Amino acid sequence: MEIRADGIILRPWRDDDLEALTAACQDAEIARWLPMVPSPYSEEDGRAYLEQARLHWELGDAYNFAVVDESRRLLGSIAIRILRFNVGHIGYWMSAEARGRGIATQALKTLCRWAVDELRLGRLELATDSDNHASQRVAAKAGFQREGVMRSALENRDGSRRDSVFFSLLPEELRGA
Repeated sequence: MEIRADGIILRPWRDDDLEALTAACQDAEIARWLPMVPSPYSEEDGRAYLEQARLHWELGDAYNFAVVDESRRLLGSIAIRILRFNVGHIGYWMSAEARGRGIATQALKTLCRWAVDELRLGRLELATDSDNHASQRVAAKAGFQREGVMRSALENRDGSRRDSVFFSLLPEELRGA
């Protein structure tokens, strides 16, 4: 399965993505904003992620997509986890070379349309670190509405906690965007 939109492709992760995934996840910015991503990131970490992504896809509880360009070069990752009450929770990261080019916004819009049309989700949401202004701009450009700050919602690698900003998008808002 592939979802194509304006020069990008969202597709399930494959075993042959291991090298590109491992290289991309060496990026300090990914480690900074996503403490659940191991740092340093090893091939073993990549293999575990690819297996986990495949299992979630088979179970239908999450859909993890590689974001690639027309030449199949890895640009990033975007995923949606299905929560109760027909809600999808989205997370994403982009490689250093893909940032600032509108790719994350395009990938997010594309995933949202798929989630509403194919999965029939009634609400989409995402949370960003309160200091990750770039990710917050992506959410806003994709039509998400800021709902508020969730105090102490994220855990750092050292066990300390920080706030996150919560966003949502409803199907009727997506159709109007």
